[in-house]
Amino acid sequence: MPETGDIDRQIEQLMECKALSEAEVKTLCEQAKAILVEEWNAQPVKCPVTVCGDIHGQFYDLIELFKIGGSSPDTNYLFMGDYVDRGYYSVETVSLLVDLKVRYRNRLTILRGNHESRQITQVYGFYDECLRKYGNANVWKHFTDLFDYLHHFLHTDRTPFLSLWVFCLHGGLSPSLDTLDNIRSLDRIQEVPHEGPMCDLLWSDPNDRCGWGISPRGAGYTFGQDIATQFNHTNGLSLISRAHQFVMEGFNWSQDKNVVTVFSAPIYCYRCGNMAAILEIGENMDQNFLQFDPAPRQVEPETNRKTL
Repeated sequence: MPETGDIDRQIEQLMECKALSEAEVKTLCEQAKAILVEEWNAQPVKCPVTVCGDIHGQFYDLIELFKIGGSSPDTNYLFMGDYVDRGYYSVETVSLLVDLKVRYRNRLTILRGNHESRQITQVYGFYDECLRKYGNANVWKHFTDLFDYLHHFLHTDRTPFLSLWVFCLHGGLSPSLDTLDNIRSLDRIQEVPHEGPMCDLLWSDPNDRCGWGISPRGAGYTFGQDIATQFNHTNGLSLISRAHQFVMEGFNWSQDKNVVTVFSAPIYCYRCGNMAAILEIGENMDQNFLQFDPAPRQVEPETNRKTL
């Protein structure tokens, strides 16, 4: 078990946006793997819980999120992926979230996004940031090895009063997966493949059209209201909560309100004029959105960051 004092010191350091040493990152990732490997593919999350969307290395906006939603472990959090790439502080962002997971394992849950993969992070910024901050790719390797252990989906625990679940994942549904049992049976500890059901869970998007469609992203699918309605009915779900898509208000409902997108990176890529949001799910499955603006603008580091 990790030393609580060491983890608390690291969290305090990271809250000031000061990166951990390479040795500390290696140890932290090993500690997190030991926790994640013990958790089920369908680990339930107890309500009340606050659900968060993409962060994308916008560290100071993550701190703003905690100010709006409540500090950890006082608030039970579920993050739906995409912690790294595009923002200036992917290293500090993912380090803090993993440290909080290790320190408060039952109060914070982190899912895998499509950017938590080796191939994507080599293109969109995390790999380059690790080279710039550490002088080698070791920290990138420690984190991308850890990403293989992250859950692809979770659901809220059934309450004594309600039989319905909220199903949480990064992307969307797959034509290869009709039931939660199908998803539970997946071997999640691997790099994200280029196609197939695991890829679909991280890349797919809802669509106003019926049926399945070809995704313009080049991976995953689009799925219509009819697909989401049938999936929810088959699996006793009340709602699919997902991230993955930029939305101007920070959250966006599907037409039938059976799918909601949550996006938690305000002023995305430091240039889009969007708000961010988090979703509070209460003990009785009541839902409340908290919108927030970006943190006060910090001095941006000197970097040749790719902007996409």
